[in-house]
Parts: sequence; structure tokens; C-alpha cells
Amino acid sequence: MALKIGHAEIKRNSFHCSHSVGFQSAAASVANRCSPLDNRSVHRQTSDMNSFFKRLFLQDFWKGMILTFRTQNPKNIYTEQYPLERPMVAERYRGAPRLNMNPETGETLCIACNLCSLACPENLIVVGWHRDDATRRKVLTNFTYDTSRCMFCGLCEDACPTDCLELTQDFEMASFSREGAIWDRHRLEEGPTPARYTR
Repeated sequence: MALKIGHAEIKRNSFHCSHSVGFQSAAASVANRCSPLDNRSVHRQTSDMNSFFKRLFLQDFWKGMILTFRTQNPKNIYTEQYPLERPMVAERYRGAPRLNMNPETGETLCIACNLCSLACPENLIVVGWHRDDATRRKVLTNFTYDTSRCMFCGLCEDACPTDCLELTQDFEMASFSREGAIWDRHRLEEGPTPARYTR
């Protein structure tokens, strides 16, 4: 009987020991699992505090002001003083159209072949002509170019066999009305006349 009681006590003690060890290991594992969560919460709190103080003391505003005043040195200013100083444009820039004249005779180089009008994808060029009875050649009477519809593709310039029609590097083509965007022969032969400003 005493032996049975002794065995029962030994089993009970071993059961309690195993369970106590199990509870300790479980508690340790839970503690280990909770520690990174606590670190995350602490990190989140510190980041919230940092963002609060940044907003409170206007950190982004002062950074912007420092950057602004740092570039006030005239050596660091990249603003173009337009229209006092006209900007440089690319060499192959296609801008305002012009009808070139023969420098020797002062006559137009246009032979009224109508190739520029046929090459234009927008059909914005109108060439007027009549045939001279003496020379049996076409003579240009009027030339209309609608700059409001032009996409400056340069196809008309490439199609011209006499290099009469040219897209210049001038970019000032603004007007106060739609009628001002339609250029006649006189304006095309005169070419763009940009305003020149002085200091």
C-alpha cells in the first residue's frame, strides 16, 4: 500500500513539474513573441511624436525657405529675362512660315506649283495663280497660310522645289483674333517681325 502511494506521489510530482516547466516555456515564448510587438508600438509612438513636432515647428516650411534663399545668389539664377533676352531655340526648330524672295531681283521664288498645298495634311495652304500669256508660266497672285491649324510638320517646306517656303525659328505668332492667324502673301514675304525690347 505504501508503495502504491509512493508511486502515485511520484507521478503527481512529475506531472506538476512537467506542467510547470511547460507553463514556463510557454510564458517565455509568449514574452519573446510580445517583445517585437512592443518594439513596434514604441517605434510607432516615436515616429508619431517626430511627425507631430515637425508639423508644430513647420520643418518643411523652413526647409523650403532655406532652399529659396539659397538660390537668390545671382550666380545661381536661371530665370530667362524674356522678352528683354530672347531664348535660344534649336537649330532645326520649325516656327513661323516665310516666303523667301530672290535677293538679286527682289521677286518671289514661288512658282505657284501648288506642291506645298498638296503636301499639307491639314489643307491650310491656298495658292492663287494665273498663267502669263507671254511666258506661259504660272504667276503667283495670292498665298494664304492658316497658322492656327498648322502643326509645323515641315512637309510643305520639304515639298517646295525652289526653297521658297520656309519655317523660320521665330515663335512669336500670337494674335488677338482668329483672323490674325491667317497670313497673306504680304505678311509671308515680309517674314516674322518680332518686337525687340531694350533695357
